[in-house]
Amino acid sequence: MTITVVIPTLNEEAVLPRTLSQAASLGFDELIVVDGGSHDRTREIVQAFASAPAISLQRSILSPQSSALSPVSLLTAPPGRANQMNAGAAASEGTVLLFLHADTSLPSDARQAVERALEDPACVGGRFDVRFERDSGPGWLISRMMNLRSRWTGIATGDQAIFVRRSLFEQLGGYSDLPVMEDVDFSRRLKRTGRLSALRSKVITSYRRWGTRGPLRTILLMWVLRFLYWIGISPHRITRLYGSVR
Repeated sequence: MTITVVIPTLNEEAVLPRTLSQAASLGFDELIVVDGGSHDRTREIVQAFASAPAISLQRSILSPQSSALSPVSLLTAPPGRANQMNAGAAASEGTVLLFLHADTSLPSDARQAVERALEDPACVGGRFDVRFERDSGPGWLISRMMNLRSRWTGIATGDQAIFVRRSLFEQLGGYSDLPVMEDVDFSRRLKRTGRLSALRSKVITSYRRWGTRGPLRTILLMWVLRFLYWIGISPHRITRLYGSVR
C-alpha cells in the first residue's frame, strides 16, 4: 500500500517545521500540505522544505526505517479543515490517507502501525492514541480520557491522526463541509462501513488550546459543542454561537 499524509495549515509557522520534518522522516510515500490562506511564513516553510531540504537536516531527522525524506508538496484551498483535507486527498496518489494536524507529531512506527492495521481486510481505517506534549497533571488525565472515550464510542477526532482507505474515503464523499465537528462526522460515517483500529501507538499533540482557555473551561466547552451537535444543532450555527475553537 502507499500512504499519503495530508496536513491542513493556517498560520502554523511556529509548529510546522517540527511536524513536517518529523513526518517526512517516517517513510511515507508523500506529504501534502494544504494551506488555507496563511498570513505568516507557513507557505515559505513548506516551499523551502519541498524544494531543497538540506543534507544536514536529512541526516539529523531520518528514522532507522527510512533512507530518504518523503516528497513534500504545497496546495492552497479555501480555509476550513474539511475543505483543505478534501483538496489534499483529491491531489494525492496514496491508496491510504492519513490526516495530520500541523501541531501533532506521529510516533516513529506510524507507517508500520497503519500497515499492520490495514492488513485486515475488515479494517477500513483507524486512529492513534493521543498524548499532550505536556504529559502531566490535567494534560495527562485529559488525554487518557480522550483515548478511552474514543475506544468506547468508536469516534475519533482530528487530534488522533485519522487514517482511512482511499477507496472508502471517496465512497463516503470525504469530509463534510462543516466548520466544526468534521472529524466526528466523518469517523461516525466511517465506522458504519467496517472495523476501525484504535492504535495504541501515541501521537503527541500541542496543549496550546487547553492551556490558552484553561483545561476545565475547554472541557466544558467541548462537552457543550458535542451535545449540541448530537441533538441535531447545525455545526454552522454552533460556530456562530461559540466562534472558533481551533
